[in-house]
Amino acid sequence: MEVNVLDIQGKETGRKVVLNDAIYAIEPNDHVLYLDVKQYLGNQRQGTAKAKERSEMSGSTRKLGRQKGGGGARRGDINSPVLVGGARVFGPRPRDYRTKLNLKTKQLARKSALSYKVQENGIVVVEDFNIQTPKTKEILNIMKALGVDGKKVLFLMPEENKSVYLSARNLQKVEVMGAAMLNAYKVMNADAVVLCENAVKKIEEVLIK
Repeated sequence: MEVNVLDIQGKETGRKVVLNDAIYAIEPNDHVLYLDVKQYLGNQRQGTAKAKERSEMSGSTRKLGRQKGGGGARRGDINSPVLVGGARVFGPRPRDYRTKLNLKTKQLARKSALSYKVQENGIVVVEDFNIQTPKTKEILNIMKALGVDGKKVLFLMPEENKSVYLSARNLQKVEVMGAAMLNAYKVMNADAVVLCENAVKKIEEVLIK
């Protein structure tokens, strides 16, 4: 599949890049996408949530009322979960939410995400660019020229680019990352994916092994 390469003014450069059908034109696998997104979101979690259970509460262990005949649930001491301010039953405990996925599974998920974006006409290829002095206005002008302003945009650079990253950092709907760090969640979460020309080659290196 051939795609025109645009410059940062949104005009055609006359060059084309070939998007490998083995990456951008496969039949998307929804279950594998789910697994990859689940792993990514799980890896972001701190897993530090903690609630006190009955044995961890401070308070008297004196039985508040008789066992039967009170017309309500048996409640025992002041730490009973049935009382306001009491303990929590089966509350959260610190845990590790990270999961493992095989490399082939991750690759298939990322190919599926990119294939979905092609189906939605959500991929734009632009020539490699750099921003000398980090300015938010510069990245806004580029987005406007490419027709993706106002959308959630993912910029995939050939390598991590600090200047472009700093220019986009204040924009809530814009994400900048190196092609080697590509993941299915970021692709699916974006309305448009802006691929730099050399990032296309980098993605092929990462996803076809």
